[in-house]
Amino acid sequence: MSPFVFDKASILERLGGDEEIFVMMVDMFLQDVDRNCQSLREALGDEAAVLQREAHTIKALLATFSDNDGAELAQTLELRAKTGELADAPARVDVLLARVAEVADVLRRLSVG
Repeated sequence: MSPFVFDKASILERLGGDEEIFVMMVDMFLQDVDRNCQSLREALGDEAAVLQREAHTIKALLATFSDNDGAELAQTLELRAKTGELADAPARVDVLLARVAEVADVLRRLSVG
């Protein structure tokens, strides 16, 4: 998987070119990232439908920031949870959480700079 590359033009295109929405989405992502990651971790011990929902949430967040590779990881986890294929779910969650952390680090540096 390629490292996350911040592409503001692509992100703004997804957000209709609205800079205010962009800033709001970055702020919301950073405020909620720890809670979202914790929810995904906890979903491993819950029903498959909960894991599916949490993976879907992460997929949408990553897609908002044009992280197609990360969104694909989340979508794969979401679909595997939907079909009950959970044997490798812990490893998939670990990889996905690392990707979310990578995106969060990039966005934090962006909001500081």
